[in-house]
Amino acid sequence: MLAKRIIPCLDVQNGKVVKGVNFVGIREVGDPVECAVEYDRQGADEITFLDITATHEGRSTMIDVVRNTARRVFVPLTVGGGIRTVDDFREILRAGADKISVNSAAVRNPQLIHDAAERFGSQCVVVAIDAKRRPDGGFTVVVNGGRIDMKLDAIEWAKTCEQLGAGEILLTSMDTDGCRNGFDLELTNAVTEAVHIPVIASGGCGSLEHFSEVFEKTGADAALAASLFHFRELTVEQVKDHLTSRRIPVRR
Repeated sequence: MLAKRIIPCLDVQNGKVVKGVNFVGIREVGDPVECAVEYDRQGADEITFLDITATHEGRSTMIDVVRNTARRVFVPLTVGGGIRTVDDFREILRAGADKISVNSAAVRNPQLIHDAAERFGSQCVVVAIDAKRRPDGGFTVVVNGGRIDMKLDAIEWAKTCEQLGAGEILLTSMDTDGCRNGFDLELTNAVTEAVHIPVIASGGCGSLEHFSEVFEKTGADAALAASLFHFRELTVEQVKDHLTSRRIPVRR
């Protein structure tokens, strides 16, 4: 079994780290660069920044955040939010990001995945999929913080993303996000069984056991969390110690 990755996620709004529940009830957490430095110190395998404002002004702020973070941390940085074109990819990569995450822009223009992978390599292209349960079963792709149902089957979309050249899937369950009751194991299993590229499980982690559970019961390659780390309930080191005790391989 390959080593599992632990990834803190920093939602950035107007240059500050924020956190909400189900993408609402936003409150400020702290400075993104200082948060990233601390997670690097704790042993995070990667750090993800998501620009949740994603306006033109927000893009300039995010570029500064990425540039300043890249100077001070030594783990891969993934950046998403408002990325719509190959030029946007180039701009953020030049600022120091290692990977770019695309979500709604990829749904609306799947060719973006192919073009970015061809230009920069699949390893740079992460497709973020926000998925929600359908009343009749299965999962649908949603965008705009879950407010817009794209009427697109999440499992089929994950397969399409892989075929177009995506190097990784960042999979967030909108049903569990911020609720701290555990990752959506059914959704995560469905996607990891459907694709051959790495899948990052996201949404709902609330305890050490939730980390081990998602690795023991699904094919997830990484687990992402936010509030648990931001509010210092757990450290990355504690998570890795717990996983090691369960004989789940992690990077040290």
